[in-house]
Amino acid sequence: MQKKVVVTGAGGFIGHHLVKYLVKRGYTVRGVDIKLPEYEPTAAHEFELLDLRRWSNCLQATRGVSEVYALAAEMGGIGFIETHKAEIVRDSSLINLHTIEAARLNGVQRLLFTSSACIYPGYLQKDADVKPLREEDAYPADAEDGYGWEKLYMERTCRHYREDFGLETRVVRFHNIFGPLGTYDGGREKSPAAICRKIALAEDGGTIEVWGDGQQTRSYCYIDDCVEGIYRLMRSDYPHPLNLGQDRLISINELVHLVAAIAGKKIYLQHDLTKPQGVRGRNSDNSRLREVLQWEPSVSLETGLARTYEFIVGELEKTGRLPITTMAAA
Repeated sequence: MQKKVVVTGAGGFIGHHLVKYLVKRGYTVRGVDIKLPEYEPTAAHEFELLDLRRWSNCLQATRGVSEVYALAAEMGGIGFIETHKAEIVRDSSLINLHTIEAARLNGVQRLLFTSSACIYPGYLQKDADVKPLREEDAYPADAEDGYGWEKLYMERTCRHYREDFGLETRVVRFHNIFGPLGTYDGGREKSPAAICRKIALAEDGGTIEVWGDGQQTRSYCYIDDCVEGIYRLMRSDYPHPLNLGQDRLISINELVHLVAAIAGKKIYLQHDLTKPQGVRGRNSDNSRLREVLQWEPSVSLETGLARTYEFIVGELEKTGRLPITTMAAA
């Protein structure tokens, strides 16, 4: 029989995709979140609406399972994490500390914590042509204020629970995960979804706003590769933090042009230097990922963006913000 597991944050973007992945693999999955998935029903065998900032709810969420995929967090895109630091640190710290302690008390065998590339030092990310970040580059620490420091602290907590209490922990550092069924509007969306929405709503030959000068760089990992990597790491014997992302560096301006090409539109860019931009450049070094998992993400940025754009166009049509159109497969 397959294991019974819990996915916290199962109402969110990555958590929802992970639930579907685990169910297809035959796992019995309990989903837990403060909300249900937004765009389609959950695939979880059971779903509990619980506020995991509360200790009793974490005990309830982790009962009777062998593994915990701890994805629940207070988060959003750069505009959100730059302006809600206290909320993020408060809520995510409560969620994570309660979850790992409840898992220990309930006899959970293994817990995966989802960290972020935001734990990497700012002093290594001042140039757009950034050197890919290796796992050991996390120290000396200078994490992104608020969100990044909370993630880094929880990475250490996982290590101490493993070493002192014997709870097997796995830690994954996400590098800009994107894809369908993710938030695309409202202030919490990440840059690929925001750009897809803006271009979908723009006229051919129109102009969209880009935060910063557009020369800041990132790498982006498609959601299918993300959940595959999570599962492979959970099944491995590697206990230390591990990057999970693509290692293709691209500027925000280039990202806009890729989406515009998918949409078949000519788009002009208007840069707003007053908006949050984050670090100047960030890229994933996947050397250890390949070594540990004998695998790496393979879905191209173009393929992932095309699927994401199609999803967002469909949602905008459903809500009446776009006339119903037929989009050619990209």
